[in-house]
Amino acid sequence: MAWEYILLQTLIALLPVGAMLLWLTKPERGKNMSAAIVTASGISLLLGMLSHNPIEPENFLNFRLVPYIIGSLYGGIPGASLLTVLYMAARLNQISSTVSIIFLGAFFLLFVPYLFSRIQRFQSSGVRVRLRIVLRCFLAGCLFFVANAVSSFSEPKDIWYWVYLIVFGLGTGVILLYSIQAVELSIDRLKLQVELQEVSANYRQEVKRLQEFIDISPLVAIFIDNEGRITQLNEMALKTLAPYSRSDLIGQEYWAARNLFGNETLFESISRVMKGVERESEVIRFRQRLYYTTVCAWRDEFNQAMGVVLIAHDMTELQQLKDEVDKMERLSLVGQMAASITHEIRNPMAVIRGFIQLLNERSPNEHHSYFHIILQELDRANNIINDFLSLAQNRIVEKNTRKLNEVLEDLMPLISADANMRGLVVELSIEEDIEPLELNVKEIKQLILNLARNGMEAMSDKGVLRIEMSNLDDCVQLRVQDTGVGIPPEKLERLFEPFFTTKTNGTGLGLALCLSIVERHHGKIQVESKIGEGTTFIVSFYKTEAGMAAAGA
Repeated sequence: MAWEYILLQTLIALLPVGAMLLWLTKPERGKNMSAAIVTASGISLLLGMLSHNPIEPENFLNFRLVPYIIGSLYGGIPGASLLTVLYMAARLNQISSTVSIIFLGAFFLLFVPYLFSRIQRFQSSGVRVRLRIVLRCFLAGCLFFVANAVSSFSEPKDIWYWVYLIVFGLGTGVILLYSIQAVELSIDRLKLQVELQEVSANYRQEVKRLQEFIDISPLVAIFIDNEGRITQLNEMALKTLAPYSRSDLIGQEYWAARNLFGNETLFESISRVMKGVERESEVIRFRQRLYYTTVCAWRDEFNQAMGVVLIAHDMTELQQLKDEVDKMERLSLVGQMAASITHEIRNPMAVIRGFIQLLNERSPNEHHSYFHIILQELDRANNIINDFLSLAQNRIVEKNTRKLNEVLEDLMPLISADANMRGLVVELSIEEDIEPLELNVKEIKQLILNLARNGMEAMSDKGVLRIEMSNLDDCVQLRVQDTGVGIPPEKLERLFEPFFTTKTNGTGLGLALCLSIVERHHGKIQVESKIGEGTTFIVSFYKTEAGMAAAGA
């Protein structure tokens, strides 16, 4: 019966360890570890102390010290306090001798404070320090057990009693050390699981963040593995290769999908990088857009080639901006030339005009028509010089508060007279309450006259020139519409370029001058035209700079 009792006590003493091995199988249970080990230790403590001892009537020999020490050290001060109350209550219910009560009191007054003083250090230390603390607590507890056993002898004990006593003493130490090692291994395993979950979550988050970055990037990105198959591509690549979907492209060999890209140079670059070249860059044109492409090796953390990645940057808008800058540079050059030679040209022209007038007065009447033609051409050349100056000068114009309809009404007699000479009709439509604007009247008159005369020159007899003015929420809008032949779409884009003209005798400076005037007034000019139906110039004068920015002017 004695050996069966020792085996039963061993199983009961190992109950907290077994419970912790089961409890700590899931990382989310780590927060409640202290409560779990205190509960398991309390159950083990009661079972060990209440089981029948065939050797000692007062149930002295058992492994109650094992769950008490383990539960107290891992459960903290609250758990240790609960186990101490449980221990003392169960022990007082079992003993009746005065000596045992005295030793229980000494245990409570000496060992329990010693154990409590080690709890905080135990929980903040490493495994080696914890083992030393457990060993010291075990030795201190054994002193009370041995002293209690010796003092309770009323008669000599046989050799088997001492054997059982040594077995229980050594067993307590062995089970304590094993329990600590097992619990620590469970805690380490739990920490590894938590760290693994955190690493996995961080990895998934980084992968998601990287994919989102690739998808929102304005660059086309296509990943190709070592076998030449497309493995991934971003949203910009899907937009570029529309109407093909992601499922149509993933898994395809890049050489089989060359029709999607339609550029042989690009495939040669990919092939060279696949063969070991580090990087290839090309400028290609695809679907009427210009792309700067880079093909480079795609490597893992060990610098092993995983394939290639194709990155393409849409340079269409950048190229258009470069063209605009070139246009502005040419315009600036024209301005510099005009400013530098204006006086040099005007002075001799003035002298020539004066002598032509003098010769005209002294020449026969039949020659007067020739001199008249010469004077007209000199005036035409002078007007061209004036247009040069107006277009090239980047000056600050003086503006006054005026209503645009008042400026237009001042010009209507001149526009009507010009239209009557050409056999045209002018229709005028002006809304009431046109809001005043900051205008340079001289420049606005030049703008309206240029647009009106352009419209009249585009029409034959019986054409209709319609001039409309409306007061919108954010701007005052002027519309000049003719019923002429219209402008081809390919010429609309270049309509405001200096020296570009659709007229036989035009200089190409009129509309460029109009654009310059509108921009100085923080406005916007647009053209709508249909072949055979006519052309409409729409000029918007914004009431505030905020309205201009909102409209994209």
